[in-house]
Amino acid sequence: MTVAIRDITPEDEPLWRDLWDQYLTFYAVQLAPEVTDKTWARLIDPQAVLRGRVAVLDGVVVGFALYHHHLSTWAANPDCYLEDLFLTEAARGHGLGRGLIDDLIKICHESGYSRLYWHTDEGNTRARKLYDSYTPYDGHLRYRIKL
Repeated sequence: MTVAIRDITPEDEPLWRDLWDQYLTFYAVQLAPEVTDKTWARLIDPQAVLRGRVAVLDGVVVGFALYHHHLSTWAANPDCYLEDLFLTEAARGHGLGRGLIDDLIKICHESGYSRLYWHTDEGNTRARKLYDSYTPYDGHLRYRIKL
């Protein structure tokens, strides 16, 4: 089994779109096609803040981590937000989720970010087991107003 984590590239578009569809299905979310198109365009735009890393298992892209940085009023340096993390069902349990998070931690250190953070659904117990191995739940709840 050969594992690699690397930047997303324009050639990854068909595989990423398939993974993205699986991710949206997992969370029972439907997005307008133009939102997905805009997300992809941002991922491959070197001027955009949104970045993507992919997990590759035996030469096949099987997962992704999408992240971006932003300023913080609670720290001198920017924070990094892991917005989306997904692995195919078959790729889970092989350390790729941990590999993607560890990869982002390294990127954060190299970039001088103060913190890496993310959200997940309360009921996503499999992912929460991984996340809890990094840091305990901090008690914060998310509130979101759709505009």
